[in-house]
Amino acid sequence: MDTLKHLSPFIAVSAQLQPADMGALATAGFRSVINNRPDNEGEGQPSSAEIQAAAQANGLEYHYLPVLSGQISEDDVSAFTDLLGQVRGPVLAFCRTGTRSTSLWALSEAHHLDPAVLLNTAQANGYDISSLAARLEQRWQKDPLAMPQSRPSPTQRYDVLVVGGGAAGCAVTASLLKREPHLRIAVIEPREQHYYQPGWTLVGAGVFDRARTERPMVRCIPHGAHWIRAAVAGFEPEQQSVVLEDGGRVGYRSLVVCPGLSLHWDAVEGLSDTLGKNGVTSNYQFELAPYTWQLVQGLRKGRALFTQPPMPIKCAGAPQKAMYLSCDWWLQQGVLPDIDVEFCTAGAVLFGVPDFVPPLMKYIERYNVQLEFNTTLTAVDGPARKAWFNQVDAAGNKQVVEKSFDFLHVVPHQRAPDFIRQSPLANADGWVDADHETLRHPRYGNIFSLGDVCAAPNAKTAAAVRKQAPVVAENVLAVLAGKGPRALYDGYGSCPLTVERGKVVLAEFGYGGKLLPTFPLDPTVPRRLAWELKVRMMPTIYFDMMLRGREWLARPVRLPHEPAAVEAPAACDFGKEQGK
Repeated sequence: MDTLKHLSPFIAVSAQLQPADMGALATAGFRSVINNRPDNEGEGQPSSAEIQAAAQANGLEYHYLPVLSGQISEDDVSAFTDLLGQVRGPVLAFCRTGTRSTSLWALSEAHHLDPAVLLNTAQANGYDISSLAARLEQRWQKDPLAMPQSRPSPTQRYDVLVVGGGAAGCAVTASLLKREPHLRIAVIEPREQHYYQPGWTLVGAGVFDRARTERPMVRCIPHGAHWIRAAVAGFEPEQQSVVLEDGGRVGYRSLVVCPGLSLHWDAVEGLSDTLGKNGVTSNYQFELAPYTWQLVQGLRKGRALFTQPPMPIKCAGAPQKAMYLSCDWWLQQGVLPDIDVEFCTAGAVLFGVPDFVPPLMKYIERYNVQLEFNTTLTAVDGPARKAWFNQVDAAGNKQVVEKSFDFLHVVPHQRAPDFIRQSPLANADGWVDADHETLRHPRYGNIFSLGDVCAAPNAKTAAAVRKQAPVVAENVLAVLAGKGPRALYDGYGSCPLTVERGKVVLAEFGYGGKLLPTFPLDPTVPRRLAWELKVRMMPTIYFDMMLRGREWLARPVRLPHEPAAVEAPAACDFGKEQGK
């Protein structure tokens, strides 16, 4: 419950709570819980009934007052006000991020508290509700409130609005401010922490400490940008505005959309219930990477399964990186001969760029790994240590295969966040539509995208963002100046394949699988130099260069004219056998 914030001695707010949190709330002295989040709003969200049962079992009053994201009505405020007058305090109210609950509290108190006090209290607790200033002022002055317009005008307007404060959002913001320091730019991001996700593979191998991959978000948002700590509920591209979870609108001249992707754990039946126990783990989650290392150290014999879901996923090589580093440890400890290792991948090939398959196959043979192609994990029973896969053979015949395990490393299915998939910006597959070279939206000329959520067929890696950010920055500024985009992205991505401790195959490639090595060396050879780059240099390059607008070896190609729209071939294609 690290997200719990006290707005007053009577009420605190929090992001999403779990049934298991109810005992801690009761111990902390809370007497009532208010749930402001509608059921079935997000993946992995516990139901109101589950939370109610846990709350009541711990002696807490429970009240369900759901409010739709971005649509706090006067009836909602009245109901919340009435409820606060009835419940026993102290009270804990929660929603997805805490923004809706904070907004309801502020609006319910505005009839007798100065709006500045309410705004400052929210801000001090990490919630930017400045878009409610007009409504708060009306309540303070006791003027009748006007009915909200169906498409209200933005209450704030920026030259550039960036959705997402991850690698892509911070990098492109820094690149924009490097070129135009006086640009009015804001970053919308609800999280308080920023993560260097490529480091989690090394955490799962005992090479990195988890703390090395985490920094406060306030240290990562570039200086000169306004951080709007809020969640996005939707887009209104015709009005050039973004809808926030609290109902506020933020306007823009140009919009950059890069909130990352969502991990769809529930796509595999039973997986969410057993993650982090029963030998089931994943380096794709910050909290679980240390458990991976714990399991690797503890396994002396048995069966170890490593899975890879259908593409696209972030860092297509990460599923096998976890396998190689685990096998390397088991080999060093002398226990690998007693462990049956299987790589169960939904793909038809080991890696989507053919040049890198031969060196990787040498390690597959070295570690005696059994490859299971066209094999997709569908269900897990953790206590029984069993997993089920849909498998397709060369003739197209399908079957369900049951496998027992002692160790299971899972890579989840991945997709765009709900607010992207359900927006007018999405393509048919749910990703933000974009020209593959200019990264500009094909229907909305002042909207750009980069990072994992972008529909361009590049490998979804932090290294891709390093090359995309300068391209988007230059093209955004060109559009703001009334010109067309000129900078081009070539699909560059990098996947440092950690095949053993001390050696990495530095796979760098662009659209169509074209090799794009940074150094004048054979990129298919495992090298100590690449390991040093990955382990010692990359975290610094990421936090202190890429997120600061220092575009090391990332100058974009520029054309003297606006390029024609293109559809590039996939950079990393796992979908077909190579050479066919």
